[in-house]
Amino acid sequence: MLEILIYVGIALAAFFLVIIGLALTKPKKFVVERSQNIQASPAKIYEYISDFHHWKSWSPWEKLDPEMQATFSGAEKGKGAVYEWLGNKKAGQGRMEILDAEPERYVSIKLDFIKPFPSHNTTTFKLEPQAEHSTVMTWRMEGPMVFMGRVMSVFINMEKMVGRDFENGLLNLKELAEK
Repeated sequence: MLEILIYVGIALAAFFLVIIGLALTKPKKFVVERSQNIQASPAKIYEYISDFHHWKSWSPWEKLDPEMQATFSGAEKGKGAVYEWLGNKKAGQGRMEILDAEPERYVSIKLDFIKPFPSHNTTTFKLEPQAEHSTVMTWRMEGPMVFMGRVMSVFINMEKMVGRDFENGLLNLKELAEK
């Protein structure tokens, strides 16, 4: 019986060492980026991304918790606008603040997750006008990968997971802006 416990202990120790070793090979920073061509002017799209009051109509995360509590403060929209939320386990808790915005060109947001895991990231929306009232919008999020995030990334591909949410949000925004 003691021999079995020793083998199990060695196997568990080896498993954890492999996981830690794999985590140490992961990058210390992450970037997720998706783009979408939208048949609308940059001005029209800018209104949806620079005003947090409009996010409920297109953000993929707003639907995670219909009972989510949202608070708006600071500027009405654009630079200085703040959006805080408190939701269920899926939506979590966090805060966004628009740090910089240039109409019809870009919006830069400080994104702080509080729950379920603390995280501090930067999100940007870049609008590139194309011909005939068409715009390519790029949604990008980047931030540091703390050690526990790197351990989680051994099991979960954040790029695919968040990227899928970005794709859904961009499609929602496309549908809304093209009406």
